[in-house]
Amino acid sequence: MRNMVSGTADGKSLKQTRSVFLILLATQAVSMVGSRMTAFAIGIWVFTQTHTATPLLLTSFFAELPGMVGGGLAGVLVDRWNRRVVMILADAGQAVGSLFLLWSFFTGSFQIWHLYLVSLVQGVFAALQGPAQSAVVTVLVPEAQRERANGVREMLFPMAGVVAPVLAGLLYAWSGVSGVLLVDLSTFLLAVLVVAVVHIPQPPPSQEGQVGKGSLFGEMLGAWRFLLNRRALLYLIFYMTVINFLLNGPLELTIPYLLLRSGDERLLGAVLGIMSLGAVAGALLVSLAGRLRPRLYFIFIGMAFSGLVFLLYGITKNTWVLAASLFLIVMPLPAGGALYVSLLQVKVPPDMQGRLFAVDSQFALLGSTTSFLLTGYLVDHVLEPAVGQPAWQAVAWLVGREAGSGMALVQVVTGLLILAATAVVCVWPAVRELESRLPDYNPDQNA
Repeated sequence: MRNMVSGTADGKSLKQTRSVFLILLATQAVSMVGSRMTAFAIGIWVFTQTHTATPLLLTSFFAELPGMVGGGLAGVLVDRWNRRVVMILADAGQAVGSLFLLWSFFTGSFQIWHLYLVSLVQGVFAALQGPAQSAVVTVLVPEAQRERANGVREMLFPMAGVVAPVLAGLLYAWSGVSGVLLVDLSTFLLAVLVVAVVHIPQPPPSQEGQVGKGSLFGEMLGAWRFLLNRRALLYLIFYMTVINFLLNGPLELTIPYLLLRSGDERLLGAVLGIMSLGAVAGALLVSLAGRLRPRLYFIFIGMAFSGLVFLLYGITKNTWVLAASLFLIVMPLPAGGALYVSLLQVKVPPDMQGRLFAVDSQFALLGSTTSFLLTGYLVDHVLEPAVGQPAWQAVAWLVGREAGSGMALVQVVTGLLILAATAVVCVWPAVRELESRLPDYNPDQNA
């Protein structure tokens, strides 16, 4: 019988690993709903108490900081340790943070710095959780089914975005933040119990994965040596980082941009719901389609499509056209994400995927955090103040000259830059033909 990580196994083992994957997927979905309920409830409480968005932005910053700074170390630990233990540790660590917040709200001793501290601590454990969950898919799901599996995983976040605010709103009105935190804590404990009783196979050692073994720094360098010996894969990661940078800041402007462009607060919730449904639809499409080859062609086509729709999103002022644009912008993103993760899973030895996914996550977090900071500064201090000034006439015919037009210009430029970045990789043979030029990992070579 061939090793399960190669994508084939006997019928009984295949059914067992599929069952484990589905159990973990369901648990992850429940846990994600709990986490987003907490984020929603605390967001309401903090904003009503402080009347400022700064604490919420700082909370996101502290949550992403550990992965951005220490993602490489987290990846080494994921590859060193038993991945089931890593997942238990990650959920248990985040549960401790929720327990501390529950105590502080229940006793009436909550202070804003408690939220920052918990976000930082939970960010440390999330930095372990992300690479571990992506790497575990490789040993539980055959290669032919991974696009579907990753597509379903990509659906969880937007679906939680639809469900969590509704549940949190109802529970918050009845029991306040403490009730929501209690539900979140329960979902973490459920995840710990489930992972503790399922069997997750460990990947066999590979020649590439053994490089630098015994030294934390050596193992981190091993991941970089792997990428430097496969430059096209590294260039693809850089491209995805650029896309991540271009997308996050402009999409973070969604709420103020919609309010200023449409002037209709009543429809804001519906438009945001349509946006989440677009992400669900994209993930569902790749799950139903299954095997899409070459993956990169579909990724590039999807990104170019999003870039084009960004142009419409920046020009229109009609509420429903804005909603349709958001639906279409985000639809290719989870589909492209699923295909991208599947590509890494098939090209990288399973015993070093923790490190590679951590490197990829570090770049993604660097791109998103930088995008948030630069976009906010550019909009608040440069573009919006420039609206109505004489120099603005050069673009007023395209994006308008009223409040929100500076944000509109950001959307248009974002679309153009996405199209330009995608055009570069499409005409670059080393990246465009990566799938055919770079062999898939073959465990039999290490037998």
